[in-house]
Amino acid sequence: MKKHKKFKLKTWWLLIGLIPLLFLDATMLRMNHIKMTELRDAVLMADEEEDDEKTAKALEELKNYVFSEVVINVVDENGNYRIMFGTGPFYLEHQYLRAARAALEKAEAEMTSDENPNGNVYALASGVCRPLAIANGWSWDNANYINCMMSEIAKYPAADNIQDTITAKLPSTELYRKNYASPIFVPTVTGILIMLTFLVIVVIIIRIIIWIALRLSLLFL
Repeated sequence: MKKHKKFKLKTWWLLIGLIPLLFLDATMLRMNHIKMTELRDAVLMADEEEDDEKTAKALEELKNYVFSEVVINVVDENGNYRIMFGTGPFYLEHQYLRAARAALEKAEAEMTSDENPNGNVYALASGVCRPLAIANGWSWDNANYINCMMSEIAKYPAADNIQDTITAKLPSTELYRKNYASPIFVPTVTGILIMLTFLVIVVIIIRIIIWIALRLSLLFL
């Protein structure tokens, strides 16, 4: 009666099999990154169009995708690049500028009232910045116009109280900062491939450690 030979999985087989696995991982992660970028760009485009309903819908689509897939992104933090899971921080700039303009107008209404002795300071700043806005095609919620107003107000005596009033009314930029984190593992094609690759690497490392340990033990026999 013939004996069946036991199947032995050789380490070099695993090393060869690891190459296409790594290629598949890189391909799937790149596809996920491209999809995430497209959805994020759709959010920024909707924000630029100043369509809040469209922006909210695009944000929901982006969030749902990132939460359900493994997405790796390279983020630039003041010249330092790091790899992270998710979208990385991005801002709804146009929503913020509209909210800032509304806050600025509210502060203007309060500071130019007859009861406020500093109202003329706001009017003087407006007199400088509004012609610049018209000449340069800035809208009243444009960052350049808002920065001009803040800069001009700061030039006048006793402007600290006015600036404090405006600053207190301006919305926090953190309310318009988005950063969706992706899970490290989800049971999708990408997640399963990454997990399989991780297991193969662990098996290879264990086998190499065992091989080294056996060779060292033979030296001392």
